[in-house]
Amino acid sequence: MNKYIKYTFYAIAGFAVLFVGAISVVVFTVDPNSFKPMIVEMVKAKKQRTLTLTGDIKLTLFPKLGLDLGKAALSEHQGDKDFAAVDRLRLGVSWLPLLRNELLVEQVMVDGLHAHLVRYPDGSTNFDDLMKKEEASEIKFDIDKVKITNAALDFDDQQTKRKLALSEINISTRRLKNNVPTEIAGTFNLLSDNPKLKLQNRIDSVLKFDLDHKRYTLDTLSFETIGEAVGITDLKFGFGGSADINMDTLYVAAKNIGVELRGMYGTDRIELKLDAPQLQLTKDKASSSKITLDAKLQRPNGNIRAATVLTALSGNAQTFKADAFTVEVSGIQSGNAINGKLSSPVSGNLDNLQFDLPRIVANLTVTNAKLPNGGFKADLTGDAGASVKQENLRLNGALHLDESHIKAKLAMQGFAQPKYNFDVDIDQLDADRYLASKPATQAASQPSGAEKPLDLSALKQLNATGSLHIGSLKFSNVKTNNLHINLKAANGHLDAAPISANLYQGSLAGSINVNAGATPQFTLKQKFSNVSVGPLIKDTINKDILEGHGNVNLDVSAQGNTVSAMKKNLHGSAGLVLNDGAIKGINLAATLRNAKAKLGALKGQQTQAANQQEKTDFTELKANFAINHGVAHNDDLSAKSPLLRLGGNGDIDLGNNSMNYLAKATVVGSLEGQGGADSLKGLSVPVRVSGPFEALKYNLDFNAMVGEVAKAKIEQKTEEVKSKLGEQLKSGLKGLFK
Repeated sequence: MNKYIKYTFYAIAGFAVLFVGAISVVVFTVDPNSFKPMIVEMVKAKKQRTLTLTGDIKLTLFPKLGLDLGKAALSEHQGDKDFAAVDRLRLGVSWLPLLRNELLVEQVMVDGLHAHLVRYPDGSTNFDDLMKKEEASEIKFDIDKVKITNAALDFDDQQTKRKLALSEINISTRRLKNNVPTEIAGTFNLLSDNPKLKLQNRIDSVLKFDLDHKRYTLDTLSFETIGEAVGITDLKFGFGGSADINMDTLYVAAKNIGVELRGMYGTDRIELKLDAPQLQLTKDKASSSKITLDAKLQRPNGNIRAATVLTALSGNAQTFKADAFTVEVSGIQSGNAINGKLSSPVSGNLDNLQFDLPRIVANLTVTNAKLPNGGFKADLTGDAGASVKQENLRLNGALHLDESHIKAKLAMQGFAQPKYNFDVDIDQLDADRYLASKPATQAASQPSGAEKPLDLSALKQLNATGSLHIGSLKFSNVKTNNLHINLKAANGHLDAAPISANLYQGSLAGSINVNAGATPQFTLKQKFSNVSVGPLIKDTINKDILEGHGNVNLDVSAQGNTVSAMKKNLHGSAGLVLNDGAIKGINLAATLRNAKAKLGALKGQQTQAANQQEKTDFTELKANFAINHGVAHNDDLSAKSPLLRLGGNGDIDLGNNSMNYLAKATVVGSLEGQGGADSLKGLSVPVRVSGPFEALKYNLDFNAMVGEVAKAKIEQKTEEVKSKLGEQLKSGLKGLFK
């Protein structure tokens, strides 16, 4: 028996010697580089790609079968341009499985891999052919380690016009084997143009996979990134947790999910923190524990904190719902203390990526001692929804803002370039209550160099269409009723047309156009019908200078980067026809009566300041203005009253808030108490109105008036002399003939 065993061992030893000898012969006599043409030809035949092997192929047999590939490059499908290249690729394969027609890869080392991936406009890619399944030997993973160094991938997505680049990819693993946990670590840089990303990333986890049952487990996953993303600088982002995924049964379970984000958005610091202790998703059921999101926004003028809570979710792989979704907001902004809360049930469809808030109840309180009434309070009810696939948002709501009741339908279509639609109805609104007030003269007195430029940047990206109705509105102290405006904004243009309203016992109809170009432009066309101009002017510019009812037409345009520049570049026309009114600041009839009584003593010119207690009544007033570079010029002033006629011409300089106007008052009737032979009927006196709007002065030219009186007396004496000479001539002629 021992002899047979001995012979058996001899046989095995002999076989081993022969095997080693044969392998040695292969190693020392076979050049693996001689197979290059065959390998290249095989790739060409099977994949229609050109494989270029510029390095030496090295083959090792012990202790593992190893293939060390030098520099190599693979072309595009049916092309010569490089698709991928590698500086070095090393594979280690186990011997015994090969004898069972199995491929057991024990070691993979890749250095300097670079690949160029493209998705074309039709959705196809330049690697579709490489993804086709082909028959191959069974591969079993039992890799001692994988090491990828200095790799890079760039992706040109021509379908969405985006480019993505991953560089400095370094990945290492411990043992990779079915159902055996392994540690994975990797770093890479990410660069993207749309959205703009520039990130450095690191990932660590313990991976366990079961390829037979398509189950994957990530334990103690940690992902961190720093850099810049979508306008956020100094970004620090972290993600952690554990996940168990089974592709066969469509089972996903996650626990202890935590997300943190910090960064700067301009001058604002953003902090986000999300916690999801447990999430579970199967083919028939979805559930979660409470999910919380805490967000902080620190700004130069204050800070805001929002705490969001989503109660336990329930549903399935397609739909979900939660009984309560709440957001609580608090903070201080520009001296305003803000507190608010929003709550609603929530539901969604994951297939369509659609989400709904069917019963919104929200409130917001803002307090500030500097605000009228110390602040305001708003209450909102309504519903909202969003569809990620269709890229739309909607909100239907009823808002109670202080004394105002607002009904609104709002919608947004498109996320990258949103288009807005709205329909807003407000019963009453005092807009001045929510606007910062400043003296009317502040802008005029402010040095032009210190004046704040107009900022219409938001209008350049705005695409909106809608209508606005306000039952009663107060804005900049001007009061209107039944205001209707249709608005359309696109491509940096805003059109408000038509505009209609009732105001100051009359009506308004017209349009406004705004062009937010490099130099903003405004165009205004308005027709005021049967309006009481006194209260309108008083509320608009806080000046009590005119009374009367009538029509006013405006057709003007302006351009400039500041309000002052706009006023100095105002062009167009204006006209007014007023009835039964008065010019405030001077009583021409009384002034002329006094002048007549003291006519012998007054000479030269007399200047007097405007006195708002005095006025010159008229039954009708007409005037048309041509406006050029902010100066409104008039040549056809016509005002009538039972005692006077008023005409004139001059300029109103809107750009410099001043005027220089010469009016001529003519007496057409006997002045009360001053009739008889000394009546001033038919006489005229020039009245010059000049100076800044804040301190207008009236200058009466009595020399001209005295001249008119003297001329009248001379004409009267001349007529008397002519009459007497006529009588004498008649008498003389009678005597002559006798």
